[in-house]
Amino acid sequence: MRKYRLRIGLDVDDVLYECNSYALSLLKEKYGDSPLLNINHINTWGLLGDISDERIGFFSSPEFVRNQPITPGAQKFVRELCKIADVFFVTAVPPECMSARAERLAKDFPEVPPGNIIIGTRKDVVSLDILLDDAAHNVSSSQASYPVLMRRPWNVDLSGLLSVNSYSDFLHLAKIIGNSFLEKTPDVSHGGVLCLVGPSGTGKTEIATELVKDSRFVKPLTTTTRPRMNNESDEAYRFITHEQFIAEKDAGKFIETTVYSKYYYGTSENQIAPAVESGKIAVIPIDICGALTLKNIYRSRAMLVFTARDKKNILMDILSRQTTDEDKVHRLMSLDFELRNIEFCDFSVTYDSGIGACIDTIYEKLHLKGADDGV
Repeated sequence: MRKYRLRIGLDVDDVLYECNSYALSLLKEKYGDSPLLNINHINTWGLLGDISDERIGFFSSPEFVRNQPITPGAQKFVRELCKIADVFFVTAVPPECMSARAERLAKDFPEVPPGNIIIGTRKDVVSLDILLDDAAHNVSSSQASYPVLMRRPWNVDLSGLLSVNSYSDFLHLAKIIGNSFLEKTPDVSHGGVLCLVGPSGTGKTEIATELVKDSRFVKPLTTTTRPRMNNESDEAYRFITHEQFIAEKDAGKFIETTVYSKYYYGTSENQIAPAVESGKIAVIPIDICGALTLKNIYRSRAMLVFTARDKKNILMDILSRQTTDEDKVHRLMSLDFELRNIEFCDFSVTYDSGIGACIDTIYEKLHLKGADDGV
């Protein structure tokens, strides 16, 4: 990580200013209440083929841009962010709206220099350390070192990429990126966390299962709302309902949670801390957001391993899974995002080279001498 102030770019519509919700409120004045004018109905960036599509017409109106409500907490968020980074606004509006957008930003966020307001459609050519955007196509094409998705109803199905649900989540992530990776080289040989990060079909579960045959490793039980697969044991996951998960999440039971392929996953501290404190290595197949959270908690006692595989083999594995077509589509859509996560990890293993080679590489990187069967 660079040892200078981070350069962080912020999208504007539906990140700092209400856009879709404001447009829908204007349509409600015309049509009255309708399920089609609910923000949760907007589940795609494309046209939906109903009256909600009329909202798009507002986006090229200077008057609309001048009157967009500021998202609650946005001004405090930008002030806090300016303390740790150089902040840029990276926003796309039609030419007739550019002046209105620049004037609003300069007035509402005086902490950000006017020269840091970048207006244009080519966000992919802006050089940044971190970009926060609600549009998946901007995140996927960004040249930022760490593109981050702001969760909104139209991108909720995307998995496997850096994402946040709130301003506080993003501030937390920015601090992780800015500070945690300046720690000394990770060392988990005397107790720590080994996070296995990679797309579906890259052997994360198989590698974890093989490692825990060595008594120095343990696999914490992760909680999930996804259905139990055929022949899946009780030790695979702790399976609970969506309602149970939300209740436990709200009660603070989990130290990290994520959504993958529409299902929730969570890790409890009481599943990890005892193992680490006793000198064991907790092995966790996990997505990149959860891995970074654990990295922030355990610092140099956390190591991130990327599980790689030939892309064709990944695709074949996903397509052959005994799951729904919808689930397969979500996994396929997230693949390119997940492949970028190798940049966050301390090292990688290649599943195509065989499980034995993966284990040997992990032992080598962890400075462990051979397998210990506990005997």
